[in-house]
Amino acid sequence: MTKRSVSRNLVTCLASPKFSLNVLCLVVTVFVLLQIWSFHITQQPILLPPSLFTYLKEQQQEPEQIKSENETAYLVEKLRESVTFLPLKDLRFSNKPLEGHTWFMSSLYDNQTKGEVQYQEFPSESSKGRLLCLKGVDEHDGSWNYYALAWPQALPVNASLQEGLTFVSYNHYDYGNMWHGLSAMVPFVAWSLRHQCENPQRWVLYHWGELRFKMGNWLNEIITATYGQNTEFLRFRDKNRPVCFEKAVVMRHNEGGMSRERRMEVFDLIRCKARHYCNISLSETSKSRIGMTLLMRTGPRSFKNESAVIDIFKRECKNVEGCELKVSYSNNLTFCEQVELMRMTDVLVSPHGAQLTNLVLMDRNSSVMEFLPKGWRKLAGVGQLVYQWGARWSGMRHVGSWHDPDGEICQFPDTDRRCMSVYKNGRIGYNETYFGEWAKSVLGKFKERKMANVVGRKHSYGSLDGCWC
Repeated sequence: MTKRSVSRNLVTCLASPKFSLNVLCLVVTVFVLLQIWSFHITQQPILLPPSLFTYLKEQQQEPEQIKSENETAYLVEKLRESVTFLPLKDLRFSNKPLEGHTWFMSSLYDNQTKGEVQYQEFPSESSKGRLLCLKGVDEHDGSWNYYALAWPQALPVNASLQEGLTFVSYNHYDYGNMWHGLSAMVPFVAWSLRHQCENPQRWVLYHWGELRFKMGNWLNEIITATYGQNTEFLRFRDKNRPVCFEKAVVMRHNEGGMSRERRMEVFDLIRCKARHYCNISLSETSKSRIGMTLLMRTGPRSFKNESAVIDIFKRECKNVEGCELKVSYSNNLTFCEQVELMRMTDVLVSPHGAQLTNLVLMDRNSSVMEFLPKGWRKLAGVGQLVYQWGARWSGMRHVGSWHDPDGEICQFPDTDRRCMSVYKNGRIGYNETYFGEWAKSVLGKFKERKMANVVGRKHSYGSLDGCWC
């Protein structure tokens, strides 16, 4: 058969209607089968071993996760490096250190509510959730100690974190002096009263931005009694290693801004806590008894003739039924002996000086008689008024001050401030007639108040069962 005849027969076959129909049916059948198979495999996953399937899935996602984690770490590192430390003592405000927001942490402002203590708290809404961090070990120049705010997730490089509550105190005066130290402590007690009696785990003390590591013994006992625990004062070991605080409260205005009612609440609590700490009864003293105490000093601002002064007050006390006179020296008494003495004191007689701070430990409405050397009235300024303020703030009655008209001779006019160096530590004389009449009047008025049941022995922060906090 020739090629031409084969080709002719194939064309004839393909041109046959029956064959064409068969081919069409075959093509349609194959197409339908392919569609069914395609639909089937899209509805069911490929059956791979579970471990292999997990591995392939992780391999597919890992680059995105690594990228995200790297970006987060990068941003955290940048936040850590961007923490800016500023000097605690801002020398721009050296001529007015106590005005406005003070030269201590000068870039920050206090929480201020009328009649309440002024404070800063970290973290807080005002700090945008950031923590307080401190750095530096300088005890002589506060401009070499520093502060900063940092996010909890991005603390400064090499920083350590102190857990719990930390009290940070700025005192423009002195932590050794009983009165100045107590003035710095009062706002912290006020804050605790407003925050479920929360106690600090530690204190950080600054004087003009300079670090301090202790308080006077009397004040340290007061703090221990008030918070029921030994006081820890934080020491910074490395000037280049910041310390951040999980929670911090900063005070830098002492009791400034507090209303009299708030101050009295604080002193009520301190008084109650001190008596509880010393195992001294919180109940009322005898209604018929009047305790008069001469709390004496030795050296500067002491009485020149102690025996004569004692005789005057002893005589007047004998003339009042139920009056009992005690003569004591605060430097010879333990803290608890001072607390006990003040609990039994209704009329406190004492020269101007730190020992008068004990007046806050007397019962409310007790009386205070104060004595000052020559020159103080004209030259001492407001410093001579601190115990008048203290008596008012703690619920006592400051019944006057006697200024000795006689004393050392100054080579300058009495109004010249250079004379204060002569008068400051002068000793105090006496005026028998004036002292006698004054003591008689004070004792008589106190007895009238006591008989009228005006003298307050109970208050909201102390009871027979214990103290408020």
